[in-house]
Amino acid sequence: MDAEAAHALPTSYRPGYELVAERILQLIAELELRPGDRMPTENELAGRMGTSRTVVREAVKILSALGRVRAHKGRGLYVADDDGMLSSSRWGGSFIPTDLDHVYMLFEFRRVQETAAARIAATRATPAELRAIEVAAELCREGHVTGQAALFDRGDDDFHLGIAAASHNQFLLAAVREARRLQRQSNVIGMNGAVGSHTAEAVEEHAAIYRAIREGNEDAAAAAAAVHVDRTLEDYRREIQRRVFG
Repeated sequence: MDAEAAHALPTSYRPGYELVAERILQLIAELELRPGDRMPTENELAGRMGTSRTVVREAVKILSALGRVRAHKGRGLYVADDDGMLSSSRWGGSFIPTDLDHVYMLFEFRRVQETAAARIAATRATPAELRAIEVAAELCREGHVTGQAALFDRGDDDFHLGIAAASHNQFLLAAVREARRLQRQSNVIGMNGAVGSHTAEAVEEHAAIYRAIREGNEDAAAAAAAVHVDRTLEDYRREIQRRVFG
């Protein structure tokens, strides 16, 4: 896919508030606003973006739910404070969920951290931690079989964070949590929640990762985690290509 074409995604499939949410994030980056900084008012944002306050308000709701903006009644809008150990603000830049370069870099980062977490967990996971990972994998399977996306997503979060916790490395755990938060932003804002067509494969990939960790096979655990992240990225690429080329 041509990189220039990929960045010029058509907007017909996206609601106005989603586009405005993206533009607000771009504005935060352009103004070099940091966590805790006051943002332009809803009226000012509407004027800058040539839209209504209603659309801006809906965009702000999305960004508030994703942890990027805080709305204080009577005081205005602020860039959300993010006290995470490895928050995006501490990485020296603002993540733009619809910037394909950012998305690909995020997956590159996820591949590094999650293969490392799985490898280490294979040597350190306690019986209780193994059980938590297994339960999370089964929750994903149940969500897939019953068609409950929210259940699958909850199990998916629990699964990946459970592996990171089993590494007994607080920095890996913080990094995995933050990367997944950013990926969720990309799915909600950039893809309108459409990514997730490979849940059947993901269920089996989770099972392979879990088995390798349970068996203490470091190499197999790392390899299975890498395959899972790579296939999730392919899911994103397919959806992007579908939106670009129809």
